[in-house]
Amino acid sequence: MRQHFINALDMFRSWFGWLPPPVGSLLMLAVVGIVAFLASNFASDLILRIPDQGGTALIRKVVASLRRPVRLMIVIVAVFSALPAAYGLSYDTFYALQKTLIFLFILTLGVAAILAFRVATEAYLGRMMSREVDDDILMRAQQTQIRVLRRMMEILGGIITVSAALMSFETVRQYGVSLFASAGAASLIVGLSARGLLTNLIAGVQIAITQPIRMEDLIIINGDWAWVEEITATYVVLRVWDWRRHIVPISYFLENQFENWTHNSAAIIGVVFLTLDYQAPMDRIRAYLREIIATCPLWDGKVFDVQVADSDAHGIRVRIIASARTALQSWDLRCDIREKIITRLREECPEALPRGRIAMVPPAPGEAAWPGDEAISPPVARPPPGSYLGPRPV
Repeated sequence: MRQHFINALDMFRSWFGWLPPPVGSLLMLAVVGIVAFLASNFASDLILRIPDQGGTALIRKVVASLRRPVRLMIVIVAVFSALPAAYGLSYDTFYALQKTLIFLFILTLGVAAILAFRVATEAYLGRMMSREVDDDILMRAQQTQIRVLRRMMEILGGIITVSAALMSFETVRQYGVSLFASAGAASLIVGLSARGLLTNLIAGVQIAITQPIRMEDLIIINGDWAWVEEITATYVVLRVWDWRRHIVPISYFLENQFENWTHNSAAIIGVVFLTLDYQAPMDRIRAYLREIIATCPLWDGKVFDVQVADSDAHGIRVRIIASARTALQSWDLRCDIREKIITRLREECPEALPRGRIAMVPPAPGEAAWPGDEAISPPVARPPPGSYLGPRPV
């Protein structure tokens, strides 16, 4: 079959016999490349016109993503196959053109493999994200592993692709052998110059395996609530509640202490503190709070309690705990409880509101209270009028 293809190209090449042999050969190769490009473009358009039904959606997505590299690969293969029919080219030109086509084919093949891997992982992640689950630890764990390891594989695949493409040239291959012979010194130099990059890359692998953080985890960093929005091979993007972003090196999460509120579950217990007077009737206040919590849709119905947690000279401190499904719902639940109980106390139990007290007692038994009713504080001893004589001479 290959011989028939070469014979057909010879016949086609004879049409350009009136041109110089190198020009005719290059023109023949250009025509073969154009025909291969048009044929691949027609085939991809035909596949993309298939109705989006059932499993064809993934096929359409793969074809749309790999359309350009596959089309280029077909052109390269077609031109490379037509090289034996290019009789008019010199040996140096033929050799350079052959090596260039091999180099481009390896690069295109590596890019196509990386894109195919990305499409497959995106399809798997999309299927997982379509599940309507409020708190799925397994889904977030797999999402984190896939995203981190995918970036590592893309980096590794890019390095291997470029290395393999460059090794197709003899001079580069000889340089690689000499570099491999001195791998100890080269490794030391590369390690010292790219220490930060290598540290973050290794930390990324550890994050993917041990998973101290996952995608959409809620963590506390620098006093801010932040959600893990993106995990790359070298850094992590954290989304703060006011839409700010923290860009943090991924090694930070292995070298520093931080809080992760959703590591095992998104459910959390919120705390509300109230400062009340000693006259506060705790039985009535507990009854108020039970009525309030029963009407709060954000309460998950698991944990609720009211306790007198502390007391001092000014009043008592009441602690209210209530559980919610997520940290955001816990924040809203606490705000709702605080607002409703303050309104209820102000309207139905004002004696429970905190107040300041001042008690004046006599210095000794049988004496009047000091300072008495005529003054709140001792009078200030001021100089008599006209006694100011100006600054003293130096």
